[in-house]
Formats: sequence, C-alpha cells, structure tokens
Amino acid sequence: MKPAKMSHGESDLQSACKAWFDSEFPELAPLLFAVPNGGRRSKSEASRLKSEGVVPGVSDMILLLPRGGHNSLCIEFKYGRNTQSARQKEWQAAAESLAGAKYCIVRDKTIFIEMIKNYLKCG
Repeated sequence: MKPAKMSHGESDLQSACKAWFDSEFPELAPLLFAVPNGGRRSKSEASRLKSEGVVPGVSDMILLLPRGGHNSLCIEFKYGRNTQSARQKEWQAAAESLAGAKYCIVRDKTIFIEMIKNYLKCG
C-alpha cells in the first residue's frame, strides 16, 4: 500500500479549518474529526494499519452529523494543483451512494466556512 502524501499546505489548511470550526461550533467540535489515513509508513506499520481497518481513499475529515438528508459530511482537503486519486474518487462514490454522505473538496478556508454553514443550516 503506497502511502498518501499530504503537503504542508494541505495540513496547514486542514488545521486552520478545524481551529475555525472548533471556535465557531464548540458543541459540535468532537463530531468533526480527522482520518489519519496518509503519511509515510514502514511496510510493517502499513500492513498492521490495513489489518486494523485503514481504508485507502477515505476523506481527510468527517463531520459525523446528519443534515439535509445526508448522514455525514466528508471533507477532502486539496492544495494547489493537487487532485483526487483514483482511490479517493472510488471512496467518494461509495460514501455518497452507499452511506448517504455529502462529500466536498476544500481548497481554501473561505470555501470550508461557506460549506460548513450551508451544511449546518440544512438541519
């Protein structure tokens, strides 16, 4: 399993978005969590994580809160010219069609804020 690589730009963006969310919606903060699915790992650690249930392509964050007919909000952070991998696209399709999730790609904090506000008002 080749590990996904998150640039510092994506990491910084994700951190800034989580900090904003926690500040604006402290009561919901525990429901928005990161899925540490990427990063460089040894073959033995990657094998162990796979046996524990790590699934390639899972979104970077999940808001485990139903709204507007969706069971959750899955958020994939992309920075610069980065695009979704084939596995991320496959996981997105499964999350949307099988689990009823809403899936969004976020490239900057302004988009994240707008997307969160829109999602939360659907409730």
